[in-house]
Amino acid sequence: MKESYLEAVSLIEKLHRLYLEVIKTELDNLRVEDINNVQALVLYNLGGEQISIGDLTAKRYYLGSNVTYNLKKMIQNGYIEQISSKHDKRSYIIKLSDKGLALSKRLDSAIEKHITGLRRMGVLSLEDLVFTLRKLEDFWKSASIQKVRFEMKKR
Repeated sequence: MKESYLEAVSLIEKLHRLYLEVIKTELDNLRVEDINNVQALVLYNLGGEQISIGDLTAKRYYLGSNVTYNLKKMIQNGYIEQISSKHDKRSYIIKLSDKGLALSKRLDSAIEKHITGLRRMGVLSLEDLVFTLRKLEDFWKSASIQKVRFEMKKR
């Protein structure tokens, strides 16, 4: 079990990096040069939502430390619109622009092709994998919360 656990952790990291490379390849195929793969992943995950920048990271649409930089670039390149919050003028809501929605639809078509390719390879379902990964996520969250509690007790 220990070997499988460590291999799973390693595979999760590798697969994330590989997926970012797949997105980069799709952007190249679409001849899109003014957005990078991480930004495209955020853009795709936003879809039609309007969301605060804080919620962007809380909902895991973004993994990384340069949220502000990437959002700024996407706003500059016309993929995202930034709207002042009605409730708090110091915070902003972001949403996809028409250009962002168009790219999101093109990326969705590419993902549909990936799903077709997986089916041809014999992968008919990913539900069991998702279930297992969610259990792993819950376990790690629990372990992380326990560490925080332990650190607080030490003080």
